[in-house]
Amino acid sequence: MLVELLSGAVSFICALLAVAFFTLLERKGLGYFQMRKGPNKVGLMGLPQPLADAIKLFSKELIKPTLVNIFPFLICPFMSLFLSLVLWILYNNYFVCMMGGLSMLMFLCVSSLGVYSVMGAGWFSNSKYALLGSVRAVAQSISYEVSMSLILLSCLLLVGSMSLSLVMKYQIFIWIFYVNFIMMFMWFVSCVAETHRAPFDFAEGESELVSGFNVEYGGIGFAILFMAEYSNILFMSVLVISLFFGGIIFSVFGLLLCVFVGVIAWLFIWIRASYPRYRYDLLMYLIWKSYLPSVLNILIFLVGVIYLMNY
Repeated sequence: MLVELLSGAVSFICALLAVAFFTLLERKGLGYFQMRKGPNKVGLMGLPQPLADAIKLFSKELIKPTLVNIFPFLICPFMSLFLSLVLWILYNNYFVCMMGGLSMLMFLCVSSLGVYSVMGAGWFSNSKYALLGSVRAVAQSISYEVSMSLILLSCLLLVGSMSLSLVMKYQIFIWIFYVNFIMMFMWFVSCVAETHRAPFDFAEGESELVSGFNVEYGGIGFAILFMAEYSNILFMSVLVISLFFGGIIFSVFGLLLCVFVGVIAWLFIWIRASYPRYRYDLLMYLIWKSYLPSVLNILIFLVGVIYLMNY
């Protein structure tokens, strides 16, 4: 029990450190994409900048707007961060394997619960702008969870198990990416939409919703919601490597895993710098009229092939 608790604590601390320096990477990357310099004044090349930002945000006064439902208003950011960190115990590590045989089912359950924290943050703010932002974010998340679940099911059908460790062991000789490369691209786009990143960042429409569901949060509340979002991005990057690119090989060689996860996470930044915000109706058409029929057809094809092979 002590080893499991220690393993979970190490995973959480490493995830938070990764989030801190991923924000620095994003600011540096966006700066060079826009032909300007990113943070470079704090310390050596701006490396302590995430620490300075954390000190600034966490030392600010906790603002409590008079019209909010105060207790759930304060709980929602912590719930969002807690759920994003819980996902990290699903990944295998050197201390203990926390996944079990139904780890992917737990992933779907925990990621689905994140919708409630977003909805609560907007609803309990008692602000029309926050409520509109949360409704848009929830509609987007629920829609793309459908495609994510079906794509995940296609990978699990190839393995015949709901365990992430078996999915990784299955790819010792061949990556699922080669068998199911179309699904991989759909999964990545669904991850971008699920984490509310550009060009699908409709939860934060500055021109019409000020700042979306987090408009009433400042200081520590905003920082925690920010950390939860970036933690989800990094975990989705790890999951892309685990599901499609032979994660068990990278588990043995930890540095190689960090490099490949960094490449996938860098794609989130690259896409943000390259594409303008999508139209909301086209976003919904993309999932319901394009991705969903395609995923269902590929899934039916895979079921037929697996049945014939077993027969």
